[in-house]
Amino acid sequence: MNATTITSTHSGTTRGPVDHEVRNQIVIAATQHFRLYGYEKTTVSDLAKAIGFSKAYIYKFFESKQAIGELICANCLHEIETDVRSAVDGGGYPSEKFRRMFKTIVESSLRLFFEDRKLYDIAASAATENWESVRTYEARIKMLLQDILIQGRETGEFERKTPLDETAASIYLVFRPYLNPLILQHSLDSTADAPAQLSSLILRSLSP
Repeated sequence: MNATTITSTHSGTTRGPVDHEVRNQIVIAATQHFRLYGYEKTTVSDLAKAIGFSKAYIYKFFESKQAIGELICANCLHEIETDVRSAVDGGGYPSEKFRRMFKTIVESSLRLFFEDRKLYDIAASAATENWESVRTYEARIKMLLQDILIQGRETGEFERKTPLDETAASIYLVFRPYLNPLILQHSLDSTADAPAQLSSLILRSLSP
């Protein structure tokens, strides 16, 4: 993630004016610090020194270090979601959209979670502690998956006997290891082939 082009996508634990440039200064400084020293080793005092603000002033905008991490994490996850939606919106049959969705989830997750090992610390903390930004992201991915399933049922490409929510939940269990950085790190040797192989398996099960 480019720290100079941060867009606020999560504000559940932020304070002060949402569009205040100071907020972006704090997030940019935090991103740089996390890249250098890691999320766990960086304190709010460290960020205050780096920006030249008092710690109390930072707390006017964020209630905790986690709140800053939440915003950075939300932006990272928003990038993945944007990539996935672009892939799905490319047209084609629902089965083709499904394949592109799975492939893009894996590729984008690998790029954003592992291109910078220090920022991976944020993703790992977010997954471990089930941050709100993670829950929101997962809910949106589930909705996108469900939309594809509905399209497939409407066109007759997918079976319609199994309840939609049951089908979506089951497929999401296959997706989840590739959405969670803690699990994904143990599957790096299979990510090149997994999307195509698992997509084919799932699509065969969806045939009417």
